[in-house]
Amino acid sequence: MFIFAANILLFRMITNKIYFLFFLFFTLKSVVAQQEKELAKVEVLEEVIISATRTIRQLSSLPLPAQIIAKKEIKAINSIRLSDILNEQTGLITVPDFGGGEGIQLQGLDSQYTLILIDGVPLVGRSAGTLDLNRVSVGNIKQIEIIKGASSSLYGNEALGGVINIITEDPKDGINGNANYRGGSFATHDISTNLNYKKNKFGINAFVNRFSSDGYDLVDTDAVNTVEPFSNYTLTSKIAYNFNDKTKLLVSGRFYHQKQDNVANATLKGKSELNEWNTLAKLDHTFNEKWSGYLEFYATQYNAEEFLNDEIGNSFFTSDFNQNFMRPEFRTTYQLNEKNAFIAGIGLTHERLKRTDFLGTPVFNSPYIYAQYDGNLTEKINIILGARFDDHNEYQSQFSPKGAIRYKLNDKIAIKSSVGYGFKTPDFRQLYFDFTNATVGYTILGYNAVKTRIPQLDADGQLLSVIVPVNAFDVNLKPERSTGYNFGIDVNSFSNLKLSLNIFRNDIENLIDTRVIARKTNGQNVFSYYNVNEVYTQGLEFNAHYKFNENVTISGGYQLLYAKDKQAESDFENRRVFARITPNSPSFRLKKDDYFGLYNRSRHMANFKIFYTIPKWNLDTNLRTTYRSKFGLFDTNGNSYLDQYDEFVNGYTICDFTVNKTIYKQYQIGFGIDNIFNFKDPQNISNIAGRIIYGTFNFNF
Repeated sequence: MFIFAANILLFRMITNKIYFLFFLFFTLKSVVAQQEKELAKVEVLEEVIISATRTIRQLSSLPLPAQIIAKKEIKAINSIRLSDILNEQTGLITVPDFGGGEGIQLQGLDSQYTLILIDGVPLVGRSAGTLDLNRVSVGNIKQIEIIKGASSSLYGNEALGGVINIITEDPKDGINGNANYRGGSFATHDISTNLNYKKNKFGINAFVNRFSSDGYDLVDTDAVNTVEPFSNYTLTSKIAYNFNDKTKLLVSGRFYHQKQDNVANATLKGKSELNEWNTLAKLDHTFNEKWSGYLEFYATQYNAEEFLNDEIGNSFFTSDFNQNFMRPEFRTTYQLNEKNAFIAGIGLTHERLKRTDFLGTPVFNSPYIYAQYDGNLTEKINIILGARFDDHNEYQSQFSPKGAIRYKLNDKIAIKSSVGYGFKTPDFRQLYFDFTNATVGYTILGYNAVKTRIPQLDADGQLLSVIVPVNAFDVNLKPERSTGYNFGIDVNSFSNLKLSLNIFRNDIENLIDTRVIARKTNGQNVFSYYNVNEVYTQGLEFNAHYKFNENVTISGGYQLLYAKDKQAESDFENRRVFARITPNSPSFRLKKDDYFGLYNRSRHMANFKIFYTIPKWNLDTNLRTTYRSKFGLFDTNGNSYLDQYDEFVNGYTICDFTVNKTIYKQYQIGFGIDNIFNFKDPQNISNIAGRIIYGTFNFNF
């Protein structure tokens, strides 16, 4: 509780007395000279990755499919939100959910299967499986680490498809900071500042951001905007104290607040409000040359409220989503020698959700333990072996192993391969949802709510028939699970050219889907969740990076993806699926090759980037292009599958341009155009607003 109170107090001080912080900052700066930056050390850290093994590893030597997005690239493209950056990476695409948020699709897996971390600890607030990436500002990010493939051996739940870890800045020596502004189309304004101080044993930094927009509307014929006007604030801080060379303490906090108009139609209007806070305390200690460890405590709360009122102010709809998450963890590292290391950890996650239209207030408790070996068997062979065990009060225990190997053929070519197990537990919504649509009249029940609510609905005379007997829900809903395989080749054929190829496959079992379990007397259905589908995603990713000289860099990437339901494949192969070209035309049998795959997946995705620097002008510029091939959003010919005779969303290309100029070393102005050719598809894609023109101003001090 002391940690919570300390961070909340710090946030209030930043908000209410920001003028005092600036005064104090410049006063200290005039007294304390800024120490020289260790440039060589920074260059090395740009190639260091932590998330893949929870230890410091050089990215180039890692046997797992991983990548780093460095701060230099983030600044060069003038990004202001996490979704802007991830959308330009190979194998990643941001997709909107029904609420307007954006989640990330990785190797063809939905956003609910990718774990999102900030400084190694998870964000919560997945109201419908999607964690909205627009909640994350990038103004204080040091680097973004992306791990592809099942990673539950280290991270447990939700890491079925991979992990994205946002690493924020730590306090640096001296006094420094910056102020940044970006303004552009749709009255969008992003204002932020970073303040940093570190001397001797004590260091502190703070980041403040305000982001607002008038929203945008892609459809002129309706009464609502595609994205309603909003404003949000992010406040983060880190306090570091080194007791001595062996013992270090880090305390960090983050607060996020957003308000947005909530409009359903011309007569129903309201507001939505979101509040989120995170706090982390971490104590590191080195016992001797071989043993080290840390003790960590993390807590977070996410609260979202919204309402709709009619024209005369009467309440039509209210909703409250309040999630709490807490996790203590202890981890130790044993460095046997320069070539062999072991890590082991133990912890507990405690999670509680109070939400409108829920049966009770569910609580999840899950103790866990994990271990990993990282060793160089020879100068050419590196292996990683790890496993994790998660217990749970609501679902069956999970054992998550993983193995990876890298073999260095020579100085230019290395091959690597990995296999891992991942799982995702049924979420609160899938277990405890109790929702009836007031207008249409259908009902959705969480799996654990069925045994209570179906008898009640039947006793009230609301049910016409029960399709799935209640005793079918005696067995617990199983976690979704996946086995992920990756095989890759890294080639450094020349000093300036780097190539990488990764072939992947993810086999998912116990996929959770919805089905009708009862018919209501009003003609509507009662839905619930069940384990049924088995799906897979497979394909390849190719990346190339070429540095012409110190001033010109070109990179590109391509993903080929096949994402399919195994039962659907069987139905098509056995000629059990029919289709018709028009509603009145005769139906005909489809063949195996007619099956396209899962919804909202593109067969081809690609990106191309060129960065150009003109030193004598202190100017840098870049052009970035992303391509996504056609995809289907739903079945349009009535056979419940996506086949080549359905209607598809056409493929599209997005081009972005940025130019930045530095003036007197401390000042930088920028100009950019996102979506140069003004691509829009309002009927199918709600998160692409059209052409965005913007300008930036940055001041470093």
